[in-house]
Amino acid sequence: MADVEVEVDPDEVGIDPERIERLGTHLAKYVDDGRLPGVNVLVSRGGKVAYRYMYGSRDLERDLPVESDTIYRFYSMTKPITSIAAMQLYEKGLLQLKDPISNWIPGFSDSKVFVGGDAVNPETRDATREITVHDLLTHTSGLTYHFHMANAVDEMYRRAGFDWTRSPGDLENQCNVLASLPLLFDPGTEWNYSYSTDVLGRVVEVVSGLTLDAYMEENIFQPLGMADTGFSVPEGQESRFASCYFPQGENKQADLLDDAQRSPYLRKPIGLSGGGGLVSTLADYHRFTQALRNNGVLGEQRIVGRKTLQFMTRNHLPGGVDLTEYGRPLFSETTYDGVGFGLGFSVVVDPTKAKVLSQEGEYGWGGAASTAFWVDPVEDMTVIFLTQLLPSSTHPIRPEMKALIYQSLL
Repeated sequence: MADVEVEVDPDEVGIDPERIERLGTHLAKYVDDGRLPGVNVLVSRGGKVAYRYMYGSRDLERDLPVESDTIYRFYSMTKPITSIAAMQLYEKGLLQLKDPISNWIPGFSDSKVFVGGDAVNPETRDATREITVHDLLTHTSGLTYHFHMANAVDEMYRRAGFDWTRSPGDLENQCNVLASLPLLFDPGTEWNYSYSTDVLGRVVEVVSGLTLDAYMEENIFQPLGMADTGFSVPEGQESRFASCYFPQGENKQADLLDDAQRSPYLRKPIGLSGGGGLVSTLADYHRFTQALRNNGVLGEQRIVGRKTLQFMTRNHLPGGVDLTEYGRPLFSETTYDGVGFGLGFSVVVDPTKAKVLSQEGEYGWGGAASTAFWVDPVEDMTVIFLTQLLPSSTHPIRPEMKALIYQSLL
């Protein structure tokens, strides 16, 4: 139950103390008018925490405040951790990025691509090639998500048992079901936010011989001291868990979606979601982002090599294009303009095209309940923002935070 306190005055690390206060003032408005239950934010520079702000409730119904050790649903902020896990295996020579994933999940050896018809009577053709590990890491696999509500393949996922509250069995069975469904496009030809990282989690299991939770505990959480991170709320810590909300009505007031004291996250799930299943705290994820900021090492514990992390946080989209040029205009945890994608992280390639105050080379990701983080190697800065409102597209918090934080740099 670690706390995270300010370690240095903002101006000592080049942050204007008065201008950074605009961040908390702005976020407080979201809480005061009922659009967010509560907020929890951290800004570090030079490896030192320079700004902290907590405000509002972790549980509106029980009038419990946001606290430094509040446990949150991190949803897709799980993805970078699963991606690091896969790249650890790559570093050991146990897999290659060009390897077809059918090496470990045989059902993907003869994937079909959807070309017409509907969810009940789809028309398909053979895929031009198999899905590779690199395709999973970059979301160019041809897989999709049930919640896009954009095409017949999404509907086929829902018919197969995928939704927000359930999935078809354990991770092995989920991947077998996904392998039986047609792809949205040929692997490597487009970018589409998808179950790719969940399938990657299964690859980690088969290659390592460990369940995904056991692998992460042994190779990431224990080395980094992330004691409150896992696929369910730690036993005895239920009172620290935040409730999750959704916007209701014209004013998008936060309304209860998942009660913290009755949540499925209080028990271990049947299927371990490497794409969105982790709960964690600001303190734990700060340790993860500090390891990223420090080229893969925290203290004496290295979770990934310096060159590996640099490779992961480069734009891997062909020709250096952004998501607008290579992705389908569906939901994602990042904007498309001026943003590329690496191995498990979005990467800013052109702030002017993004039209958001940011830094070229900045990388990060977000979660479905409006959480977000980024690491800026140029400005030597890390940012974590936590709340619990689903979906993350409800409010423009992320671009607003970029402006509010970057404008404070001296």
